[in-house]
Amino acid sequence: MTPAKAAVDRNRLVAVTLDEASIGSSIRDIEHERAVAIYDLIEENSFAPVGHDEGPYALQIGIKENQLVLDIRHQDGKPMIAHLLSLTPFKRIVKDYFLICDSYYAAIRTATPDRIEAIDMGRRGLHDEGSRILQEAIKSKVAVDFDTARRLFTLICVLHWKG
Repeated sequence: MTPAKAAVDRNRLVAVTLDEASIGSSIRDIEHERAVAIYDLIEENSFAPVGHDEGPYALQIGIKENQLVLDIRHQDGKPMIAHLLSLTPFKRIVKDYFLICDSYYAAIRTATPDRIEAIDMGRRGLHDEGSRILQEAIKSKVAVDFDTARRLFTLICVLHWKG
């Protein structure tokens, strides 16, 4: 195996779970988003904790008080490091994202295709903004590519959903 291939195999997540105590009740659409985000995240990701080269990794994501908890573990579940991040930078974007998602889900039932597409473009734009905020917030702790940040942001939104 080449050194580059070995680094790719190491710098990735092989398991992702959400802290059950952090998850509120949710609707089927949110459950589906969570399942898809976790599946996609495990299938393709770039996740490299700064100062650690012991992957692949398992990640549990949760919320405790006003902090995002990234509990990073070895593939076998043995604890490695936990990072706590303030949720304050995410409050506005998550709130706006939920509002536009509500509009999107309502629109797909009754709106014209043009209207649905316009709302979806706004939804994707907010999701991208949240992903960039996350990527910036964790860059000194964990290096992730943009697609990984997008999927992680989806999971942060799921944890905020209180049904």
